[in-house]
Parts: sequence; C-alpha cells; structure tokens
Amino acid sequence: MEAGASSGRIATAMRRHPVMGAAFGVWLATLLGFLAIGAVLPVLPRYVKGPVGGGDVAVGIVIGAFAISAVVGRPIAGRLADLYGRKPVVLAGLLLMSVSGALLLVPGGVAWLVFARLVVGVGDGWLFTAAVTWVVDLAPADRRGQTIGLFGIAVWGGLSVGSVLGQAVYDAASYDAVWLLAAGLPLAGAALAVRLKDPHVKVPAASQPGFSLPREAVAPGIALALANIGFGTMAGFVVLHLDARDVAHSATVFTAFAAAVVLTRLFAGRAPDRFGAAPTAAVAFAAEAIGMAILALAESFGVALAGALVMGAGFSLLFPALALAVVSRVDERQRGVALGAFTAFFDIGVGVGGPLAGAVAAASGYPEAFWMGAACAAVGGVIAARSARGAGTVQAPPAATPG
Repeated sequence: MEAGASSGRIATAMRRHPVMGAAFGVWLATLLGFLAIGAVLPVLPRYVKGPVGGGDVAVGIVIGAFAISAVVGRPIAGRLADLYGRKPVVLAGLLLMSVSGALLLVPGGVAWLVFARLVVGVGDGWLFTAAVTWVVDLAPADRRGQTIGLFGIAVWGGLSVGSVLGQAVYDAASYDAVWLLAAGLPLAGAALAVRLKDPHVKVPAASQPGFSLPREAVAPGIALALANIGFGTMAGFVVLHLDARDVAHSATVFTAFAAAVVLTRLFAGRAPDRFGAAPTAAVAFAAEAIGMAILALAESFGVALAGALVMGAGFSLLFPALALAVVSRVDERQRGVALGAFTAFFDIGVGVGGPLAGAVAAASGYPEAFWMGAACAAVGGVIAARSARGAGTVQAPPAATPG
C-alpha cells in the first residue's frame, strides 16, 4: 500500500514538474542501457574462454574493443545531437546496444564477438553523449555541475548493479539468458525515452559551426584522461597490489572506492556550482593523488580503505567539474559535440591507464604503478586549475519576496 502511494506521489510530482520528470526519465533510460552493459561484463570472459575457445589475449581484445568505437562515436554523436536533437541520438544509442545483445545470441568466433562489442561501443558513446547533453539542457544554470554528477550515477549504478544481475541470471539460467537481458534492457530504455520532452531547438546545418574539435574541450579533456589513468590503475591492480602485501579483503577496497564516488556525488554534488569548476577540480585532483599515494604505501586493510575513500571522493567530482568548465564556455550550438569530444578523453585515459600501469608494475612493482597514477593526477590538477579558471560559478536567482 505504501509503495503504491509513493509511486503515485512520484508520478504526481513528475506531472507537476515536467522538466524534472524529463530529466529523471533520461537518467532512468541511461541506467537501463548501462545495466545491459554491466550484465555482460562478468559473463563474457567466461564465454570467450569456454564455448568460443579463446585465450586470455582474446578475452582482452573482446572486452576492450568497445572503447575503440566509443571514442570515435562520441564526437559524432554530439554533432548529430546538436543538429537533430538529443532524443533521436539517445534512441539510436539504445537501439544499437540492444542489437549488440542480440548479436551475442548468434554463435560465432572471436571476430564476431569483437564486432558485437564494437556495436555496443557506438551505442554506449551515443547514449552517454546525447543523454548528458540532454540533462544539461534541462538543468538550471546554477545546478549544471550537480546535474552532471547525478547523471553519472546512472552509469556507475548500471555497471555495478548490472554486473551482479548478469552473474545471477547466468547462474540461474544460461549465457543466452544474459544476452537476452542485454538486448531487452535497452529496448525498455528506448520505450521510456521516446515519451520524454527534448527542449533542444534544432539548428539548420548551414548555420552550425564546422565539425571540429572545440578547443574548450581539449585542456579539460586532457586533465580527465590523466585522472582516468589513475582509475585504470585502481581498477586493474588494487587487488593484485594488496594481495601481494597479504592485505585481507582486498576486493572490498575497490567496492569502497565505488561507494565513495556515488556518495560524494549525492552529498557534495553541488560543489562545482557553488565554488566554481577550477577550485573544485583542483581539490578533487589533489584528493585523487593523495588517495593513490596512500594506496601505494598501504600495508593494512584500514590504510588501504582510507586511500580508496579519499581517492573515490576526489575522483567523483572530477568529471562534473571539468564537464561544467566545458559547457559554461562552449557555444550552445556546439554543446553536444563539445561534450562528445570531452567524454572521449575518459575512454582514452582508461584505455591508456591499464596498459601503462601494467608496464610500470612489471618493470618496478605495484606500488610504483600507484605512484605513477598519483603523479598523473597531480599533473592533471595543474592543467584543470589553469583551463577551468573562472568557469562554472553561477549564482542562483534570488527568491521572490512577497508583495
């Protein structure tokens, strides 16, 4: 009875506040898309090494292939979103993600799986780029940083919860059941998104700026890539690093990092709007660097946990602060392509971070890999502080007074 009443109150609030309802709808559609991506992640490596008969190298190629098409697809998605509206690109991204899940149902070798992953990469890039641009369009100017941060929870939540869901479906049923889930969830997201309000006013192509990389996205993008080298190091090597030092509960440390990312965005998400993009980014980069240094030194679970929490809190605010610096300076007609170019640096950083950390670890050891990540974060902080200076601080309009 209480659940029904809550649902009714939410539906009433969304009808009374259509902009809020549209923003929540975009968030939910994005969550459904990334639940599909997350569901495949824990199951696909086993599928490659099992029925497909591939090895560890094949697993790496299949899992990582999506990043290639995502990097290429993001700026294209942004351009299309600027020309034709956010909704069509979001729908196209979700449909491509659904097609990718369906492709996994067709028996094939490694090359076929790589093709399916390339398709999902395009869908991922198109969905994320157009959806984050859409919620920025809907957000009040003084809450854009917070909105971007909250939007990111749909991605993090989808990947983490989706992984648990995919593993549970596989354990209860089969590979095909997981692939069907990966095809169905984006379709549900598309069915939701098609009903949402898109306030973007389409601009004729002739009056659009030429298709080029907006310079406003370059320096913040480089800073983001440097931050994600640290993330790639954390994701790939924290368990190995702590296991090598006989630290118990090493996997819990990464979970704590992810929890810190989500909680910081929920409770401190307005920091870029209140204090500006540059100060927030500078503090966030410093926290990431300090957290990675603590992890490099950690020889106990408590110290490692503290490092993960500090790093997660800093990493949480990096993307919204830097994205706010981009959107506050770019021509509104190029908002989509600017965010597409900016978010491509996210994939570049993660793609470079894992192999680079692996090379450093192989040559010198796991602690040195974390020191390398801390150094990259420090350099990123300098770039961010310079490139985002003066961007993103918008005062909320004063409240109306009676009479």
